[in-house]
Amino acid sequence: MKKIAGLLMSLVLVIGVFAGCSNKETSGDGKDGKKVDLKVWSFTDELKKPIKTFEEKNGVKVELTIVPIADYPTKLKPVLESGVGAPDVFTGEIAFLKQWVDAGYWENLSEKPYNVDELAENYVPYVFDLGKDKDGNVRALSWQTTPGGLYYKRSIAKEVLGTDDPDEVGNMLSSMDKVFDVAEKMKEKGYRMFPDEGSIRWFSQGDNPKPWVNENNEIQLTEQKIAFLDTAKKLRESSYTALAPEWSPSWFEAMDKPITVKENGKETKTEVFSYVLPTWGLHSVLKTNVEDSSGDWAVTNGPSPYFWGGTWLGVYNKSKNKELAYDFVKMMTQDDEFLTDWAKETGDVLSYLPVTNEIKDDFSDEFLGGQNNYKFFLDQAKSIEPGIVTKYDQQLDTFYGNAVQEYVDGKKTKEEAIKEFYRKAQNAYPDLKIPNK
Repeated sequence: MKKIAGLLMSLVLVIGVFAGCSNKETSGDGKDGKKVDLKVWSFTDELKKPIKTFEEKNGVKVELTIVPIADYPTKLKPVLESGVGAPDVFTGEIAFLKQWVDAGYWENLSEKPYNVDELAENYVPYVFDLGKDKDGNVRALSWQTTPGGLYYKRSIAKEVLGTDDPDEVGNMLSSMDKVFDVAEKMKEKGYRMFPDEGSIRWFSQGDNPKPWVNENNEIQLTEQKIAFLDTAKKLRESSYTALAPEWSPSWFEAMDKPITVKENGKETKTEVFSYVLPTWGLHSVLKTNVEDSSGDWAVTNGPSPYFWGGTWLGVYNKSKNKELAYDFVKMMTQDDEFLTDWAKETGDVLSYLPVTNEIKDDFSDEFLGGQNNYKFFLDQAKSIEPGIVTKYDQQLDTFYGNAVQEYVDGKKTKEEAIKEFYRKAQNAYPDLKIPNK
């Protein structure tokens, strides 16, 4: 009898939490004036197909609002604060994830009826932990993991290194000293190791990873980050890069064909050997900009593991449709059937281990010459530290990247570049402390 009474009480509590927000309720008027059952905001269009699947499975109407990433935080925050026109579900990118999990806009998924902590072992650890707020409560989940790798052209590897095997090439790139050895061999054959000096920044962050700001509010410019100044300068002075800045037209062009490098008053035609990109770089960057060299690529490790980007999503804490909203979050992050189809269709490397464990052994990608990149990235994800992400990262990364570039370009000395970084950091964040040097 006690068990029955307890069960009834649990049902009452669950119903209470979702009171007034059953699947049959609408979320109000959509942008076209018609009623919609669920409103979703994101900075990317990758939810379009999942939303169509969700609508078909549940017989509901979902409205997706896509806001460009540059405007996303400033447009989303006012509606979350006021609740007027707010979404039921919204996504968060790694650049502002820590601010939002601590802001409390997302529902606490550690509490009933969600209890997602019981599912922690089903996720890649760093992905699950990044969705937690400062008190350890889960606010957002992600369906994907985004560890990085070093993509290279097999034909150049065979010619210069004598092998295109990812494991053997990875062993040749397992330290920065080894990277420079390979870069010199590439140069001797007329190739460039990387498109630009910034390519190696992820390895400087992945080696002995520390958060930009520690618990005492001090900026941590580690020895590894300082060493990045020297390695970037060496790449430039040794002509190991193609002087093609990241996201520039020449950066994209060099993926598929030789480009002209203007250096020291001379013009040289060269090919770039490798690009440092994460999981999504394969599908969203390389595949969309490469035609002739498709199938000639492979991915392997660099000197240290790293990750770049990722999308989390959660339920707005003032949503009137929390049950339906969480149903969508569950489909995106816990639904075996949907996630299996999603992974096979898109190649997205999932963070949900029950599915990845089923599909990882059979995965291969024709763009990568049939390589099983799934197993590679899942192994890399095991080495990623979740505690290094702070709310300051995007801005401090930008400040430090600019400082490194000015040093590489000869516009500042090493000491001046570091001093300028600290000056900009403290101007942007007066509460941060600069360590005594």
